[in-house]
Amino acid sequence: MGTQIKTNGIILQTRVMGEEDRLLTILTEKEGVLTAYGKGARRFKTKMASATEALSYSELVLFRNKDQYILDSASTLHIFFGLRSDILKLALGCYFGQITAELAPRGEASDKYIRLLLNTLSFLENGKRPVELLKPLYEFRILSMAGYMPDLVGCRNCGCYENIAMLFDPLEGNLLCTDCAKEDVSAKKSIPIPNSVLAAMRHIIYSEMEKLFQFQLPLHDLECLQRIGEIYLLIQTDQNYTSLDYYKSLL
Repeated sequence: MGTQIKTNGIILQTRVMGEEDRLLTILTEKEGVLTAYGKGARRFKTKMASATEALSYSELVLFRNKDQYILDSASTLHIFFGLRSDILKLALGCYFGQITAELAPRGEASDKYIRLLLNTLSFLENGKRPVELLKPLYEFRILSMAGYMPDLVGCRNCGCYENIAMLFDPLEGNLLCTDCAKEDVSAKKSIPIPNSVLAAMRHIIYSEMEKLFQFQLPLHDLECLQRIGEIYLLIQTDQNYTSLDYYKSLL
């Protein structure tokens, strides 16, 4: 016998099914990531149509039977219009949705993931933080939440907290100081990072949510942070992301 679930959620991905239906990947507060069939979700001028668009934050009523979910109703809480009028921002938002679908848990409460995604999409929509900052911020933070937190406390060999420059190993997710790198054959796989970028990485993975977005970097440091965040995510998840390819094609 099935059960009815009322929960808020963010539509991460949508897939067209027939003329009027959608298959939805949703990050929900109560059930984590789930896939639900939205019958009639594409019907023109219905509340469900806008509430099941990608990146909509909606109030949902779901019917669960074993491991299958059917969407009974949906009403919009926030639709992020500012993203839909900017193709670059929308593409980046869809990338956030795709990696969230990959990394967020299934079958358990996911309030902290909802909060992270909502806050990030809000900053992306209102333009108060540059996209060059939001992309690596989201990558590093959600990876850390999902069990892929890098160890940035100090050099993995000597424990040094800071050196003239440090190196980040994206495969092992840890640091090497320049002194130890001379003796470590695996250092060839590591990426040199300035101390300002290392400080930003530490802030992203260790700070409280209330302070997460409260940092700035000059553009050349943001470019370094972006490169490291993307490399680390691709290596740790061992996945290709079509939304990332599309976003990069727009740059």
